Amino acid sequence: MKTDDFDYDLPPELIAQTPAEIRDACNLLVMDRNTGDVEDRIFSDIIDYLRPGDLLVANETRVLPARLLGTKRNTGGAAEVFLLRETGGPEPRTNKLAYWEVLVRPGKRLKPGTGAVVDFTNKQGDVVLSAEIIDWAHNAQKGERVAKLTTDLPSLDEALHAVGHTPLPPYIRNYAGDEELYQTVYSKRESSAAAPTAGLHFTPELIERLQEKGVGWKTVELEVGLDTFRIVDEDDPTQHAIHTEYYTVSQETIDAINETHARNGRVIAVGTTSVRSLESAWDPAANNGKGALIPRDREATSLYILPGYEFKTVDALITNFHVPRSTLMMLVSAFSSREHIMAAYKHAIDKRYRLLSFGDAMFIH
Repeated sequence: MKTDDFDYDLPPELIAQTPAEIRDACNLLVMDRNTGDVEDRIFSDIIDYLRPGDLLVANETRVLPARLLGTKRNTGGAAEVFLLRETGGPEPRTNKLAYWEVLVRPGKRLKPGTGAVVDFTNKQGDVVLSAEIIDWAHNAQKGERVAKLTTDLPSLDEALHAVGHTPLPPYIRNYAGDEELYQTVYSKRESSAAAPTAGLHFTPELIERLQEKGVGWKTVELEVGLDTFRIVDEDDPTQHAIHTEYYTVSQETIDAINETHARNGRVIAVGTTSVRSLESAWDPAANNGKGALIPRDREATSLYILPGYEFKTVDALITNFHVPRSTLMMLVSAFSSREHIMAAYKHAIDKRYRLLSFGDAMFIH
């Protein structure tokens, strides 16, 4: 197995730069995971492929306004701070103070130990948030720092919403539309640096129609990190160090999954982040060594799913089209086969599907 096995020619003009005007009116490529047979439909037709007693499991995390554009306090020069994950620091967290691991730009001028501070202003021109670069983060080789965030507003949450922007993937350029369209309609707690994009195609009306048909709906949380966009650089994909993300799977969701399987229904993951959450929650030692899902409350996972992986929980998958040479290409190949996935991608490209985060969807069953 080589990383090149998961590469394909991605036509730049097919990288969707805007979302579909109607969320569930995008294209849907339906693929039989065993035979590789495909059908061209639209996303709202997903209802035709789901049966009463099936269960959809979606990642309900919301994207943080994590992109902060400000000025360096000592020079007035432009600077950018990108929030990755909250971390501990020398002082306890308060409503007005917290420590975050961040990416910064320009990196050469925002180093720990130099007293570097970036200020962020609201629409009225008032400084409402400051970030002091105090240390290198664990992933210092990737340019990550630790920043101390402070505000004079009642809370950091209020300050972030006053100055922050919803981050978009690096391949989406100059998007000036509604940032809410990069959020799922069922998103709740803000904790991700990127959207669980397979869920962008659902509307409240479609979810209601599915539930009326007898299809269940439960959620998990996985805090999507920026590394989700990384390609694998190593020739041997098994040598790649996958990123760590935090996930939560509730007892309520586990009970619904167990009940679904007990009545021979299917568990359908909405997106690769839901897959990683559910498969990470599987404990092979539980249930007297037979294995079982165990509740998880914001636990770390670095589960790396490659072809040959045996899925314990997920029976079908709704997903978007992914970046070549990415761990996500490897995951969907593991769920079917590399040959079927590559053939399906070629079909989608020949049919001029819109690809990546704002693009069209696949249903692999």
